[in-house]
Amino acid sequence: MTPAATREIRTPWDRAPAEAAAIEVAPGILWLRLPLPMALDHVNVYALDDGDGWTLIDTGFNSGRSRAVWEACLAGPLSGKPVGRVIVTHHHPDHVGLAGWFHQRGAEIRMPRTAWLMARMLTLDVQPRYLPETLEFWRRAGMDPTLLAARSAERPFNFADCVHPLPAGFNRLEEGAGIRMGGRDWDIRMGHGHAPEHATFWSRDDDLVIGGDQLLPSISPNIGVYPSEPDADPLSDWMQSCARLAPLAREAHLVLPGHKLPFTGLPTRIDQLAENHRSALARLLGHLDEARTGGACLLPLFKREIGPSEYGLALSEALAHLNHLHRAGQVRRWLNDDGAWLWQRTG
Repeated sequence: MTPAATREIRTPWDRAPAEAAAIEVAPGILWLRLPLPMALDHVNVYALDDGDGWTLIDTGFNSGRSRAVWEACLAGPLSGKPVGRVIVTHHHPDHVGLAGWFHQRGAEIRMPRTAWLMARMLTLDVQPRYLPETLEFWRRAGMDPTLLAARSAERPFNFADCVHPLPAGFNRLEEGAGIRMGGRDWDIRMGHGHAPEHATFWSRDDDLVIGGDQLLPSISPNIGVYPSEPDADPLSDWMQSCARLAPLAREAHLVLPGHKLPFTGLPTRIDQLAENHRSALARLLGHLDEARTGGACLLPLFKREIGPSEYGLALSEALAHLNHLHRAGQVRRWLNDDGAWLWQRTG
């Protein structure tokens, strides 16, 4: 059995690189950060030295500030070599936002097929107002009526607001395939739940893992349900991914995550990432001794009050847990007079 002291989650660096600066986390691998205009105010990106150029892992938002940071990086820590490839771990805007911008400068784009399809579709789907189907989805979710009324009158977030147009073609990353980056051979392993087909990379040559948002050290990735698939069960996908990746994890692995700090202690962290949701499901099930809407499930699920800026993501995560319990036959649901689902524990 591994001694308890070595099972701790540790962060070898106590601070992140400064804006437009880089930290070498392993030979030939630079860690950089891009700013985000939200509570989670950064995304980690990595530059891998391929000898004649750089491979980038993820890109940050397409914004004037992000482009300025990248220009400074290209003139600073990445100077002297072109960006030959951009690897996108998954389709979320903070990871794919500038892939098309780099492609226009000559970089190849490689990403999972589902990630490309989702990102390209969402970038082309620009809506001036929330669609009726979307508003109905939030009504059924039990969204606070004041917030729902406000959303019905405002312009929604569109992917195109912060994702550069993607090219018509790309090169695919596939589960179980290999890829050479930064002087190393890597195995590609896909996770699911936070995003469909989320690519992670496991070095065959040393103890490095590029985890994206699938493997984070101190926060849990959002597992949400959205209007595009209102009855989805991404939580089952997440738990199955944790079970598939756990046998690959070693204590010595240095994980390079999409947010927060690089860390060791991956076996423990994968256990925690699954246990967080098992505990949340147990709390939620106890809360559903009485019939509740999804909007009435946030406090027991998150164990704290949810502010307006977090509300949408929190409600989508509540729906993911409710759908999971519903598919397992542990709760039933029906529509109330206001058109919202009521959920209650069976038996």
